[in-house]
Amino acid sequence: MSAPLNVTVWNEFRHERKNPAVAAIYPTGIHGAIAGFLAPDAGLRVRTATLDEPEHGLPAAVVAETDVLVWWGHTAHAEVADAVVERVRRRVLEGMGLIVLHSGHYSKIFKALMGTTCSLRWRESGDRERVWTVAPSHPIARGVGESFAIPVEEMYGEPFGIPEPEELVFVSWFSGGEVFRSGCAWRRGHGRVFYFQPGHETYPIYHQPEVQRVIANAVRWAAPTVRIPDNCPNPPPPEPPV
Repeated sequence: MSAPLNVTVWNEFRHERKNPAVAAIYPTGIHGAIAGFLAPDAGLRVRTATLDEPEHGLPAAVVAETDVLVWWGHTAHAEVADAVVERVRRRVLEGMGLIVLHSGHYSKIFKALMGTTCSLRWRESGDRERVWTVAPSHPIARGVGESFAIPVEEMYGEPFGIPEPEELVFVSWFSGGEVFRSGCAWRRGHGRVFYFQPGHETYPIYHQPEVQRVIANAVRWAAPTVRIPDNCPNPPPPEPPV
């Protein structure tokens, strides 16, 4: 029997402590809600980390043990220490999986791995969203169906300043007329990265079964296949000199 995947769910945990409406939806925090629906999977060992913990809950030992990191951030991207961002980036390049959610598109770690602005159009006006599965055979789309609706969501729209996705799994339409590449996958070094758009903090989106299914699938998809630390050796020649 294979060892469980070590999953760390990271969240700023700011909205839930400052906004009673958000606290009512996510009484244990967004990280608690996500960890809560992942934890029953016996194949996962789930922990949480938040911004205001020492080293943002991501000291070297935790990052070294993490197989897949799930990231939610919004208002405090600038407060994430560059040393922690670099620690996470190197682990992704070594093989760790990274799932970036909703407003995490503007996080330091996502922008560092994408190498682009990651900017987008947005509007918080209670749009209805329909998420379309455009890659039904992809492992992240398993059991999701051809589409599902999110009754109320913050609008994210194109252009989205990301590199061309290596795999586009979901595309969303919003009732205001916009469309958005809402489920995008890449490889960075030896690691896998998946961005998934739904998840504004003032709506109960992480309680929706389809969204939970996508995130759970993404965690499994992003599981490391290797761990290859970066180095720059200067070895002797493997063949004798001529």
